[in-house]
Amino acid sequence: MSSYKKLSIRKFAVPIKKDTEESRFWKKFKTHSTLSEAASVTSINYSPISPHDFAVTSSTRVQIYSAQNFKVKKSISRFNDVAYCGTIRNDGKLLVAGDATGLIQVFDINSRAILRTLRGHNLPVHITKFAPGNTQVLSCSDDKTVRIWDIPGQEAISVFKEHQDYVRAGVINDENPHLVLTGSYDQTIKLWDMRSNSCTISMVHDAPVEDVLMFSSGRMIISAGGPTITVWDIIAGGRVVRSVSNHQKTITSMFFNESQSRLLTGSLDHHVKIYDVQDYDVVHSIKYPSPILCLALSPDEKNLITGMTCGSLSIRHRKTTIQENKSREDKQPRVGSYQYFTRGRTYKGTLDDFIIESKRKKHLASYDNYLKKFQYSNALDAVLKETTTAILTVSMLQELIQRDVLRIAIAGRDDASLRPLVKFLIRWINDPRYTSILCDVGEVLIDVYAPVIDKSPLIKNMIESLRDKVKGEVNLQKEVAKVIGSLEMVFAKGMMK
Repeated sequence: MSSYKKLSIRKFAVPIKKDTEESRFWKKFKTHSTLSEAASVTSINYSPISPHDFAVTSSTRVQIYSAQNFKVKKSISRFNDVAYCGTIRNDGKLLVAGDATGLIQVFDINSRAILRTLRGHNLPVHITKFAPGNTQVLSCSDDKTVRIWDIPGQEAISVFKEHQDYVRAGVINDENPHLVLTGSYDQTIKLWDMRSNSCTISMVHDAPVEDVLMFSSGRMIISAGGPTITVWDIIAGGRVVRSVSNHQKTITSMFFNESQSRLLTGSLDHHVKIYDVQDYDVVHSIKYPSPILCLALSPDEKNLITGMTCGSLSIRHRKTTIQENKSREDKQPRVGSYQYFTRGRTYKGTLDDFIIESKRKKHLASYDNYLKKFQYSNALDAVLKETTTAILTVSMLQELIQRDVLRIAIAGRDDASLRPLVKFLIRWINDPRYTSILCDVGEVLIDVYAPVIDKSPLIKNMIESLRDKVKGEVNLQKEVAKVIGSLEMVFAKGMMK
């Protein structure tokens, strides 16, 4: 008979982690409501201006929701295909969004009118963001390019083409708007400098990059690709500081809180995780019913909103105390930051305050400043650029004639500075609107430089071209006069019959 030894099973107590102050803070975000969109929610963006309304991009429309009652205030649906990344400008007046056709549109939020249409990408544009100066737009596209657009001119002033796959992440540094950070499905993160229009640092994430963030200081950046977030030190040449993987599936979006002390990540594994940026430990985790595509935390840290693949928009609201609201109002931005120089612009005053409307000083154009300083030669140079319209250049010439300083503005030039003026005369002297003024300018030009024209072959050839053009125009006018005379005789004879 075999004997069996009796095994004793000892029970070990599993230590239960106590609730921390951090955990209690995030648990205060209770589900307020769940809204339904027409399709997957691809982006959520808060307005920096109180009361912090937010834009939600889904299907072929961008909707502006009220942060107070979470109802739709505006709906912009002027897209021919799926819309992406509806972003509100810092002043809360404009919104920019891209679409699946490669088109970028800038809207006035109040009227929903299209103010600018930016064309250049030929594949879907997934990232559109305003630069800190509010006059430029960053765009990242599936055509592998990154562009910086000038809103008034509706043209791309910088184009970066070194990525080898879809570019699905991009951000401009708030403190230094010349630095642009992008992430691509080619598994690289690149830091671009708009001043040199080149890539300064390139880093490899080892997974298709879905999102990137940059700290305000510009030294540290964070990339998300696959289930991993990686922290990089730019000053150290792109050295990896920390790499953590707490998600089971791809991380689709990241978001900083207002002080950039906490990092929020959303993933296809249905979870939102909150990290402490000191050690990148998870301090709290929230589970959702569907994969998460985007998330946003309101600037006042009262609302946490997530967009999911099923089209649901989950809104979690946190009630705040009077003391907490007061401490937030008393908080001052860091000295020297962009927020510091724009502080107080949203303050409306109280009912007892007497508000004086300030008139914004009009800044003069460069040519007007030169005229004001009696620098006539510099004023003429300022309007002889190729980007300047002809009517503006002719108006400047007419102003110089009326001031009797045209000879002063033209005299004392070398070949390089004289060439733009002669080139302008050759191009526009045949235009009936400008012929009389430009003929006077041409006479003064020849009178001033007649003794030295032969010493410059370039200017001599251009003057000869101008002469030939004027001569051809005179001959043309003579032929036209002959034809008109013949027609008048024919008409007169017909009337006599």
